[in-house]
Amino acid sequence: MTGHAPTAAADGAGAGHQPTPALHRAVRAYLDHLTVERGLAANTLASYRRDLDRYLTSLAAAGVDDLAAVSAGEVERHLSRLRTGEDGHPPLAASSAARAASAVRGLHRFALREGLTGADPSRDVRPPVPPRRLPRALPVADVIRLLESAGPVETTGEGTGLALRDRALLEFLYGTGARISEAVGAAVDDVDAADGVALLRGKGGRQRLVPIGGYALRALTDYLVRARPGLAAAGRGTPAVFLNARGGPLTRQGAWTVLRRAAIRAGLPVDGPHAVSPHTLRHSYATHLLDGGADVRVVQELLGHASVTTTQVYTLVTVDRLREVYATAHPRARQ
Repeated sequence: MTGHAPTAAADGAGAGHQPTPALHRAVRAYLDHLTVERGLAANTLASYRRDLDRYLTSLAAAGVDDLAAVSAGEVERHLSRLRTGEDGHPPLAASSAARAASAVRGLHRFALREGLTGADPSRDVRPPVPPRRLPRALPVADVIRLLESAGPVETTGEGTGLALRDRALLEFLYGTGARISEAVGAAVDDVDAADGVALLRGKGGRQRLVPIGGYALRALTDYLVRARPGLAAAGRGTPAVFLNARGGPLTRQGAWTVLRRAAIRAGLPVDGPHAVSPHTLRHSYATHLLDGGADVRVVQELLGHASVTTTQVYTLVTVDRLREVYATAHPRARQ
């Protein structure tokens, strides 16, 4: 990440204008700060780099050669162009525009804090608010059907190891609420079968200890004892829990394929707005916990959310469920 200066666009508003070295240095310093001090994920850093690349091009087109010369109006105009589009750049969705606004505002806050500027021109600029989309959660019966379709674990012969792995992976995702990156990044030493817990490494390097449900623990233990040694023998040695057929760590794409195959066998959608995804199991995990009476702050800890407000979106799902039950069960619910 470090050492790669943003590059100006070859067309659009910034055509013929190159951001100055001073602007490049400020952005590099900010991205270094996010990497070292904040521990942002690589994908987030890549997105911020692209957002700030475009911002520098916008500043260069306006003749701005230093962050200290940026006005609130210039910040507002740039953020507005993100939503309306410009030559060579289609309009951004609200969520992408909000992320870009966060990158720009973070850059100016950093520059003020580091003494690179005397003021923050973005302080009073309000970023666009992305529309709230409720998580997609499966009914319990659909989750069970999905898990049971992950692999015929009673079979013997060729393919049994992968079937055991597939079942263990999906049970682990639903039984712990892990993100797909946390599941494929888990090491054997991160799983304590005796205590029924797993150490998950989440966003920003944060770690949390979560319980593993009984079904998930049995599937995981079965895989670790009966299947993983055989898969590992084909590889060069890796601590990863979930392995591919060549003995290497299972990738995110490989895990997606496992889920997609199981969803197809279970008759669940794999395309379109209601397609099943690894995050569907995480959403279902949280929703089913809240439906069962779990405290929202406990669910926050289990999911690894930094703020409880992130978790509270799931309470809206359960309220919808309560309304549905009320509407069908209460004799005076409908006029």
